[in-house]
This record gives sequence, C-alpha cells and structure tokens, in this order.
Amino acid sequence: MKKKKNKKIKVIAILGTRPEVIKLAPVVWELKKHKKTITSKVVLTGQHRSMVDQFLKLFQIKPDFDLDIMLANQTLFDVSSRCMMRLSGVLQKEKPDLILVQGDTTTAFISALCAFYLKIPVGHVEAGLRTYDKYRPFPEEVNRQLISVVTDMHFAPTNWSKNNLLKEGILAKNAYKTGNTVVDALYSITKKKHEFTNNVLKRMDFKNKKVILVTAHRRESFGGPLLAICKAIKEIAKVPNVEIIYPVHLNPNVQKPVNDLLKKSKNIHLLPPLDYESLVHVLRDCYFTLTDSGGIQEEAPAFGKPVLVMREVTERPEGVEAKVARLIGMNSNRIIKEAKQLLTSKTAYNKMAKAMNPYGDGHAAERIVKAIKRKFNIS
Repeated sequence: MKKKKNKKIKVIAILGTRPEVIKLAPVVWELKKHKKTITSKVVLTGQHRSMVDQFLKLFQIKPDFDLDIMLANQTLFDVSSRCMMRLSGVLQKEKPDLILVQGDTTTAFISALCAFYLKIPVGHVEAGLRTYDKYRPFPEEVNRQLISVVTDMHFAPTNWSKNNLLKEGILAKNAYKTGNTVVDALYSITKKKHEFTNNVLKRMDFKNKKVILVTAHRRESFGGPLLAICKAIKEIAKVPNVEIIYPVHLNPNVQKPVNDLLKKSKNIHLLPPLDYESLVHVLRDCYFTLTDSGGIQEEAPAFGKPVLVMREVTERPEGVEAKVARLIGMNSNRIIKEAKQLLTSKTAYNKMAKAMNPYGDGHAAERIVKAIKRKFNIS
C-alpha cells in the first residue's frame, strides 16, 4: 500500500446519505488542504436524494460524480444493485489509491465491496461500532461488520470501537483512534450565525421553557414501538413548562402514527424535517433529547445535552458508559419515568449534562488525513 515518498496519491470519498455528508465533510475539507500530495474527489451515490442536496450545499461540497441511484419506494436490493453497477465504472476509470466510506449505510458497504473487487484499498471512517445483533440496527449492523472485512484503514472514533476491531482480529497497525468527525462538523456549524426560518422555532422560548427535542424514525421502531413512544411523548408533554419539538420523518410509517396521536397536543410541535443547521442549533439550545437516532447520541454530548435513547441496544455504548446518554428502550412507562426524572431533578440532569463527551475534540479529520499520509509515506 505504501508509495514512494512525496508521490501524489488519489483519494475518493464516497457518500450517499445525510449522515455520510455530515461526517465526511470535515475529511473532504481536510484532504483539500493537502493538494500538493493528495488529489481528492467526491462521489455521490444519491441513495437519499431529497435530503442530501441541502447538506452538500451547507457543507459546500460539489461532487465530481453523481450516480443518481435513488428510485421511488426503493428497496435494499435496488440501492445495492444500482450502486454497484454505476460505481464500478467510476472506480475503474479513476483508479484511486484509496477510497473512503463512512459508517454503516448500503452506500458504504457496496462501495467497499466494489473497491475490494477492484483491489483498491478502503478507509472506513467511524469504524468498529457494534451491537452484535444483526437485526438491530437493520441493515446497518451487518453493513458495518462486512465493511470491516475488506477495510485496510479503520478509523475508529473511540477506544471502545477500536478495541472491537482488535478483538475481531484487525491488526493494531491498521486501526486508528481518531475521535468522531461529527464533532468537527458540529463545531464548524455553530461558529456561524444562524436565524431560524421555521415560525415555531422562531417563537420558541429556549431560555425559560424546558424544550425537549424528539427524533424517532428507525425501521425497528415502526409499528408498536413507535405507538408506545408517541404515547409516552403525549404524557411527558403534560409536565408544566415543557415544550416538545418533533421533526417528523417523511416516511409514511412515521407520519401516520405520529400525526394521529400527537397532532392535537398544543405544546407538541410536529415539524417537517429540519435543515441541519436548524437541527444543530435546536440541539444546542434544547434541555435534553429523546431519540432513536444513532447520530444524535454523538451530537448532543458535544453541547452537554442529556440523551435518552429509545432503543433496546446501541452501537454507541461509549455515551452510556460516560453517562451522557441512557438506554431506556421503547416501553411507554420507562420513557415517561426517565424523562420526568430529568425534568424534575436538577441533580439527575446535571449528572448527565456535565459528564465528559467521549466522542472527540473536533480534530478527527486532521488525524485521519495524517494517518493516510503516513500510510502512503507522503509528506
């Protein structure tokens, strides 16, 4: 894998979904600072078309290739096959020295598999997260494990994730603890002045109200679990001085139950999906968050906001161990109990809000690019 000293290498970052744009953006920026030794390009698969474009604009990333694979009502089979067929041609033409993928999406897995077929080295940003339950989260857990099999440079965000890789037989020289690039992205956004455009957010009194940010949209939450979550939210909203902001995912499996159960509650504000800048500023200014998301478990601690995770398992246990997050499942009574404790007990709240963030310091991208340069022996 090593090159002659000072020879220029080509690195291609491949992304397809909103989280990939957010978490690869700092790496893309950092790569461009090293133009003398690294030619960097970006491939967009377009796995999530409608959401990705606004994020590319926010992070000022212009893809060199747009595979445009998204179909209406697409299945995992659609995403996988279309991504493989369209990406293979780009990689064969460009012949990169390294591709970078992020996280656990189908885009990341198929990209890593294509690179393996073409004997192109793979760098995996946010490597080593595990639940060891292949259906939770689905299909992300298996995607991550399969990516690890063909990865050459594993960029693990924490000691825990790095240790997972070492236990699985990954050589220590190929596993790097870098911190999570999402913290880099968050800090870059909050440096900029921002004004809400949504009328509800414009009027929201973040200083005097206890504002709870809710996100719930994972596949494993569909059906009964989401109904239980909505029931709990409705009860939590009865606590005095509480306002709840819930940006509702566009998936019909989320839209219908959420609107049916929560639409009439005056202090529950059901909003369309927020642009990322607005979401980050809500996260910064809210009291705490109730979520089944993976990303928010990493993002909220950067602002000292407690996270109640409405899932049975998490591939991000570092937050739980550091006491910035608590895994509370999807039972209505448990959700209500945990939320009310944070709302009524300042001691309980401070234990979580003032704990140390385990996910990094905002310099992950720098460490990743430094590791790449060292690996390829370029200065």
